[in-house]
Amino acid sequence: MDKQRVIIGTRGSKLALWQAEWVKSEIQRLHPGLEVELNKIKTTGDKILDVPLAKVGGKGLFVKEIEEALLSGGADLAVHSMKDVPTDFPKGLHLPVICKREDPRDAFIAAGVKGKGFRINSFKDLPNGATIGTSSLRRSCQLLSLRPDLGIGQLRGNLDTRLRKLDEGQFDAIILAAAGVKRLGWADRITEIIPMEISLPAIGQGAIGIECRTNDDFINHLIAPLNHSETSVCVRAERAFLKKLEGGCQVPIAAHAKLAGGMIMMDGLVGSITGDRIVRGHIEGSSGDAESIGTSLAEDILSRGAKEILDEVYGRCAPPVDGEIGS
Repeated sequence: MDKQRVIIGTRGSKLALWQAEWVKSEIQRLHPGLEVELNKIKTTGDKILDVPLAKVGGKGLFVKEIEEALLSGGADLAVHSMKDVPTDFPKGLHLPVICKREDPRDAFIAAGVKGKGFRINSFKDLPNGATIGTSSLRRSCQLLSLRPDLGIGQLRGNLDTRLRKLDEGQFDAIILAAAGVKRLGWADRITEIIPMEISLPAIGQGAIGIECRTNDDFINHLIAPLNHSETSVCVRAERAFLKKLEGGCQVPIAAHAKLAGGMIMMDGLVGSITGDRIVRGHIEGSSGDAESIGTSLAEDILSRGAKEILDEVYGRCAPPVDGEIGS
């Protein structure tokens, strides 16, 4: 073994630390004598909490400072939520590992009194004019397309902060990624798992990625066993879709791919901010053509009106500070 100590770069939120600790435990399970430490890094996205992400603009709000630590030697590897990771990497860095995905769907969490059941039992039960908390244009776009009467309130902060805001009565319900809620042991707070027909997930939602230096053979070999081939194929197809569409800010883009019998089945969409226009697409193909499948789906959607929608969204965005962001 070339090293006695490995440093993991991570954000400091409860969910980020859960993910980093899980990777740490897996590495130590495979290499019991190796010392593994966490380097908690505050990112731009963690610092800007009073501005909607769509207005901040930019890519890599939750990874830039961590990538700088990788390049400077302050970390040997980084653990990310895949939906926070841009499709392009700084020179010298890459993403060799995507771990097995948790539930990729969105979770609907309604206001209620603990131990006394939920006041609202499902998304369909929301009363007219109810206020939903979410920082995601992807989620608000899809929800407003079905329920234009809903009010959308900006919801920022870590998962525990978001749940606290719900409990304080700031919202009738909030939408979070089911994976994060489950990983932190709060599955009992979930009122309903939202079907993908209602809310198609963010690219890479539910998956954990490990980034490292391209030329660090020791680290690349160390983390290779953590790669989950099925998840990797699906997420790479989704990221190819995003790469073809991606602009300089948070946009209403969603996609999800799954494998069945060696075939990829993938759905994607682009929507307007108000939800009045959504262009959807579906594609199937061989798992060996994951990235070309994602690109082809994006090209199909662009040809059927998504380009005009994205041009409008990009025109409203702030200039880049440096995908869907947050939970």
